[in-house]
Amino acid sequence: MASVPGAENALDVLELLGRRGEPLPAATIARELGLPRSSTYHLLSVLRDRGYVSHLEGERRYGLGVAAYELGSAYQRQAPLQRIARSTLDRLVDATGHNAHLAVLHGRDVLYVIEQRAPKGPVLVSDVGVRLPATLTATGLALLASLPAGQIRALFPHANALVQRDGHGPSTPGQLRSLLQAVRQRGYAVEDGHITSGLKSVAVAVLDHSDHPVASVAVTFPSERVDDAELNQLVSAVGHAADDLSTRLHRQPRAPRKP
Repeated sequence: MASVPGAENALDVLELLGRRGEPLPAATIARELGLPRSSTYHLLSVLRDRGYVSHLEGERRYGLGVAAYELGSAYQRQAPLQRIARSTLDRLVDATGHNAHLAVLHGRDVLYVIEQRAPKGPVLVSDVGVRLPATLTATGLALLASLPAGQIRALFPHANALVQRDGHGPSTPGQLRSLLQAVRQRGYAVEDGHITSGLKSVAVAVLDHSDHPVASVAVTFPSERVDDAELNQLVSAVGHAADDLSTRLHRQPRAPRKP
């Protein structure tokens, strides 16, 4: 089969940035791939214009862009993940008595791909096919907290990249970093009334064999009906569901969360 050097080199750049996790200088990319610097800058320019690469001007480094995440999310939204996850979410609904959903990262948003409604459960805005700002949702925060810091900077380089709703949500990259650090420390994400008043969600990321977040599992419930003891039980149930999916995606279970 005839090779296409330009396409192969562009894919090599994306694969390198994906493997390394952190943004890289153009000189490092050129050196590791054995490419001339002029060709490397040209490739990066094209990839940046198409959204597959983000240029961090202050650091003079390049990281994966929003289009790369959207492409990855599109793959994860395909039927295999949904087939794997549906039975897990069914069990989660049975165990908790609350609505459960599965979401994937889609640029700066989360896209809901499964919603399993509990009997007499509330009608939610997070229906299948709905996109919501990732920084306002438990599902989105769980996903973002599992990404490397460099990828968070590429997605949210400045305050204008952040969306607020009725004063809810982080308004600066610094606030977002603090929020994601809290999620990492707890082991789960929580959102209370940011999307729908009176409803609360807890979510845990589903990780693949390389610890990359491919989706997040969440339950949503009326906040005033759940006390601290039941909240701990919900966090545990969501964590078990996320671990089940992670294991079925060829990854070992994580250590238990401490609500």
